[in-house]
Amino acid sequence: MLRTDHFIRFERVSSVRETHRGIEADVHGERFRVEVCRPDVVRLRMSRGGAFDDQPTYAVCVDPLAADVAWLAEPGEQVWRVVTDELTVSVWLDPFRVDVHRADGSAVLETAADEEGRYWTYATLNDSWTTRRVCGPDDAFFGLGEKGGRLDRRGRDFTMWNTDVLNEHATAEFRAGLEQADPRSDMSSTEFDPYYVNIPFLYHQSNPSAAMGGSFVDNGYRGYYELSREADFGIAFAGGQWTEYVFAGPAMPSVLGAYTWLTGRASMPPLWALGYHQCRWQAYSQDDLVALGDRLRAEGFPCDALWLDIDYMDGYRVFTWDEKLFPDPSAMLVRLRDKGFKVVTIVDPGVKHDPGYEVYDDGLARDVFCRTEGGDTYIGQVWPGNTAFPDFATPEAREWWGTLNAAHVESGLAGIWNDMNEPATGEIPPGAMRFDHGRESHERYHNQYALLMAMGTHEGLNRARPGEPTFILSRAGFAGIQRYAANWMGDNQARWDHLWLSVPMACGFGLSGQPFVGADIGGFQGNSNPELFARWMQAGTLTPFCRNHSETGNIDQYPWSFGPEVLDIAREAVRLRYRLMPYIHAAFEHAVATGEPVQRPLVLDHQDDPAAVAADDEYLFGRDLLVAPVYEPGVTSRDVYLPRGHWYDWHSGELHEGGQTITAAAPLDRIPIFARAGARIPLWREAPASTADADLSDVEWREFAEVES
Repeated sequence: MLRTDHFIRFERVSSVRETHRGIEADVHGERFRVEVCRPDVVRLRMSRGGAFDDQPTYAVCVDPLAADVAWLAEPGEQVWRVVTDELTVSVWLDPFRVDVHRADGSAVLETAADEEGRYWTYATLNDSWTTRRVCGPDDAFFGLGEKGGRLDRRGRDFTMWNTDVLNEHATAEFRAGLEQADPRSDMSSTEFDPYYVNIPFLYHQSNPSAAMGGSFVDNGYRGYYELSREADFGIAFAGGQWTEYVFAGPAMPSVLGAYTWLTGRASMPPLWALGYHQCRWQAYSQDDLVALGDRLRAEGFPCDALWLDIDYMDGYRVFTWDEKLFPDPSAMLVRLRDKGFKVVTIVDPGVKHDPGYEVYDDGLARDVFCRTEGGDTYIGQVWPGNTAFPDFATPEAREWWGTLNAAHVESGLAGIWNDMNEPATGEIPPGAMRFDHGRESHERYHNQYALLMAMGTHEGLNRARPGEPTFILSRAGFAGIQRYAANWMGDNQARWDHLWLSVPMACGFGLSGQPFVGADIGGFQGNSNPELFARWMQAGTLTPFCRNHSETGNIDQYPWSFGPEVLDIAREAVRLRYRLMPYIHAAFEHAVATGEPVQRPLVLDHQDDPAAVAADDEYLFGRDLLVAPVYEPGVTSRDVYLPRGHWYDWHSGELHEGGQTITAAAPLDRIPIFARAGARIPLWREAPASTADADLSDVEWREFAEVES
């Protein structure tokens, strides 16, 4: 956590005036603004050096002040207030303090005071700033993007800095995070922080009222959320301005809806992207890849996409093919397309420092690479060795990158996989990498790098294929990444606790605005085993993004690698996903329309139920199916909390009353699934080999009768 011992607090307001959308106060030589965005959303901003940064990041994609909103300013000798139908913002003058309350008087945000009674509304030291807010002993926190451990963030501190977690040079300063043990068991490595995607969007649930408010700090610098304190919590950033959007709630879906109104919502993915995907880091040849597709079809195993990791390239040079392994990639892609397979290739941001390599030479000539303060091309280290990095903070670099991606997919590729985009720079520290032709610091754009890379890729694919839905998968991201790409959870491990971790981590993503997310099925690093793989297939096929992926050098992790029994279990799991495809597609349509996730933590729909709030090892898949994965070895049953209402066992049809914990049967060939009473689930009549020729409208309905209370 950023130490604030010597920070200088802003203590008194000298004057206040009304503006066209709120009020502006003079405080400690700076200007503080309260601006009304919507009846349920206000923006708080503090100038630096007397000026405001009108685009601190690329997260916000709307003009937040465009809509007409009814509001009024109420001046006073001790406090000025800005009032809407849903919110009241109080700016106290001496001492300076900011509080936000709902129309019913309940608190959304209240400034905390220290033991000496001094308020910590805003304090700064050099380029860093901090604020502290009041919280109760039983309050809960959610959000912040990709975080380990429990879904409720209370009791822990978090760093907002996109990190390649397997790079020891990038993560050494955070290794202390491994010492924080998960309260449910010895899962210390699931508490590691930070990960690849950090989103400064936080829910604060005030208990016992269960009301939910939200805060998005529009700042891409390294940030800190101190949620381990008893009576207050702290937010700090190591640079940039205080620009914060406050959301009234009090229902969690309304907070999420307002946040995704501000930062955008996912576009509808192509149908094939919702299928099962097969991937491995391995030096396949084009014959190997075709043979893999043939084996999947021969086994009657549904699959829509085959993926190629870094070995398909010529010496890890992006936008190239290894001509020995892939002498005719276009012909291979046609063969696979005719069998119902799409192909996706990895594209890293690191461009090999190699004079004579066309992409490097062209980037140098166009001046689209990041520079150092002295004006040199910044050089980092990724798979090809020394590499240059596109300066995605400039529109020229994004357009150049998008054009390269567009040319790359002309061969017949279906999508792009963005990796190493934290950005990962190997043994070479990233701090010297500067942006906007060397004028902007690394710290400003580090967390935004993957967002800007995905933006450029998305724009290029749209130009190449107007009217067609794009598919981009990204390892890193920031607020707004959902507009351009899906995320996977990075380099997980073939361990039971990482299977457990995938549930609250995916739900945290969903609450942070990203509905299209999944973990590498079976675990990327290390060797899986028959039982773990079977259980992970059952769980992974009931998540938004469904991909089996493993690291080079591991034992094989194909569906048939663990024998016929596991193959049968995996096949049935994938066939269930394909039969559910109309339901999954509808869940994505709902996510696109509302910002709500496909993989829904129980708290989203049941924030007033403490047992549902705490139940983060199960989830709703769509709005009507409850999934409870098995994440321990040797288990043939597990406890499942059923929220209010009535629920039918998917397998047996047995009816259960909600609001209680039951013990569900979970033999190795079954994952506990429950359907909400009153639900109508659309299903394909049979599981197709792929979605290539499927018809979403050709469905049968499985109905679960409503039960009167």
